[in-house]
Amino acid sequence: MTKQTRAVWPGKPYPQGATWDGEGVNFALFSENADKVELCLFDARGRRETERIEMREQTDLAWHCYLPGAKPGLLYGYRVYGPYQPERGHRFNPNKLLLDPYAKMASGKLRWTDAHFGYKVGSEREDLSFDWRDNAPVMPKCQVIDPTFDWEGDHPPGTPWSDTVIYELHVKGFTILHPGIPEALRGTYSALASAPAIEHLQKLGVTAVELLPVHCFVDERHLVQRGLCNYWGYNSIGFFVPDRRYMATDDAVREFKGMVKALHKAGIEVILDVVYNHTAEGSHLGPTLCFRGVDNASYYRLTPDNPRFYMDYTGCGNTLNMMHPRVLQLIMDSLRYWVLEMHVDGFRFDLAAALARELHEVDRLGAFFDIIHQDPVLSQVKLIAEPWDLGEGGYQVGNFPVGWTEWNAKYRDAARAYWKGEGGLIGDLAYRLTGSSDLYASNGRHPYASINFITAHDGFTLHDLVSYEQKHNLANGEKNGDGNDNNLAWNCGVEGPTDNPDILALRARQKRNFIAALFLSQGVPMLLAGDEMGRTQRGNNNAYCQDNEVSWIDWDLKPEDQELLAFVQHMIGLRKSHPAFHRRSFFQESSAYGGNKKIMWFNPDGLEMSEKEWNQGFARCLGMYLAGDDIGEVDRRGSPVVDDNFLLLLNASSGEIRFVLPSYSQSQRWLHVVDTSFPAEPTIAKHYARGSAYPVQARSLVLLRQPRPAK
Repeated sequence: MTKQTRAVWPGKPYPQGATWDGEGVNFALFSENADKVELCLFDARGRRETERIEMREQTDLAWHCYLPGAKPGLLYGYRVYGPYQPERGHRFNPNKLLLDPYAKMASGKLRWTDAHFGYKVGSEREDLSFDWRDNAPVMPKCQVIDPTFDWEGDHPPGTPWSDTVIYELHVKGFTILHPGIPEALRGTYSALASAPAIEHLQKLGVTAVELLPVHCFVDERHLVQRGLCNYWGYNSIGFFVPDRRYMATDDAVREFKGMVKALHKAGIEVILDVVYNHTAEGSHLGPTLCFRGVDNASYYRLTPDNPRFYMDYTGCGNTLNMMHPRVLQLIMDSLRYWVLEMHVDGFRFDLAAALARELHEVDRLGAFFDIIHQDPVLSQVKLIAEPWDLGEGGYQVGNFPVGWTEWNAKYRDAARAYWKGEGGLIGDLAYRLTGSSDLYASNGRHPYASINFITAHDGFTLHDLVSYEQKHNLANGEKNGDGNDNNLAWNCGVEGPTDNPDILALRARQKRNFIAALFLSQGVPMLLAGDEMGRTQRGNNNAYCQDNEVSWIDWDLKPEDQELLAFVQHMIGLRKSHPAFHRRSFFQESSAYGGNKKIMWFNPDGLEMSEKEWNQGFARCLGMYLAGDDIGEVDRRGSPVVDDNFLLLLNASSGEIRFVLPSYSQSQRWLHVVDTSFPAEPTIAKHYARGSAYPVQARSLVLLRQPRPAK
């Protein structure tokens, strides 16, 4: 390694990161408490440090310089000097090569050694000790990029929230076993952009893919030591960097853009699951990889009485300091980068309540939300909150501001408990079926504020939800102590695999019940990738570290898997064809039931539900009438939105219930549309006279339709 040998110009403090302008590269790094910053350059393979350049210019707390003649592909990192005083919140150690918080691409893989830690691992003084070893040989390097890309007129599909159907997937898990994708591409951004992958998404009918984290992330050391990895990716270290492990080429940025362009061409939006609540550097005993070494006291929430330690609202050892303006700027710059440069259509924010903690309590109108709300770019994309964190008062379902949607865990829990057969839930279920007005109507939001889901990456798959009651997580190496113990799951009589035809039939019916209810509910449905094909994780409800067949989608479908796939396609198509199931407004402001004739609730006698019946602890059967001729909304051209009338019958009891079809409508007949007691839908719809009794089988859902009169 040599000291500075090339010409260095002062450069500019903004934009931060490494920016190529065609003639050279500008470098800028924020650090409020540093005494000195060195830019370190490396050879093309990232193995040898070739030059160190002291960044002598500092403007508005940003250190900066410009290298004329520098080009894309240049590998670099930083060494930042300052006090190493953990008890005061400072952890500077120039022996540690640091990633640029604004890096756009990374080269190489982090290899775990004790050299990554700013303190001497094993010392009696723990993190109060100091480590002198250089970690550069085992650190990934930042890489200067050429941002140019031919988007060929790409523009966002712009699917309205009320028409959106989300498909949550893992880039690798969705594509790694697909026989139609070339083997060299499987598991990558290019694989997701391939014709076979897009064909499945289009045939399924989803309008958006929600990708598990693709920001550059780190496999925790304890997982690597057990031969595992952080498969899900909720351990970010680079908020602008598409992770290299999903690239088939040598340019992750260009490949990611190509994927987005291909999905947009197919009419499919791209939503990123993003983790801005914490970083991969962990607790006070974690490694020094980026933010900790750049300016620990600025980037992280430290405990006020002892800044050696971190406020941990995430369960991951640290929480980003959203009260610092430069941290807010970092996140906002990252979000805008992914929208403007990478063309993504929205974000799902992991543990979003942590982003609103300005002091200790969750502030629904925190600075983060205020800034996004007024931002001309970010206020126009899809914003989804996971509305909780692990801190006190962190469960905030229903409390996010206008413009945000939320993962509705109350929908998940109500649906699971109802189909499990628990009584006394029809009142809660009615709210969930109609968009959860009890959660979202009072603050000016709409039914589509509710992201409805039965399963997600975190927990059982749909198949496992009806096949297991207990978690089976031994493969994670934590003695089955990880994962949720309260799954509201029912195994239908046997734990795990079985050859019993009656149990298998019941499990298949339960899966159809969940799918049908999900896509007939007001709000935005989210489907977990593979649930449409019976994917199993063998009872593992926390497969975050399973980068293997436990987590990957198996495309070798059995006949029952093909039947389920056809049923899911049918339900999504039915939802998209009928506006009665994806309204933009609530039926009424304060209650899910009552005297509003756009929606009516019936008991099995065909009579409107009484208040007493709503409160019956044993009730497990419910009828919901939707008046399609009185939706009360207009389309984009101002014409009234009309539809057929529908009657949804739900029976979660263990016996058949003969449900008298109400005589409320003038139409003389009801047409059979869906009955989950059948493995497949009949090709010819049966007719049922009003006032007749429909035999709703045990644990099944029925949908009947009254066609609107011809004009």
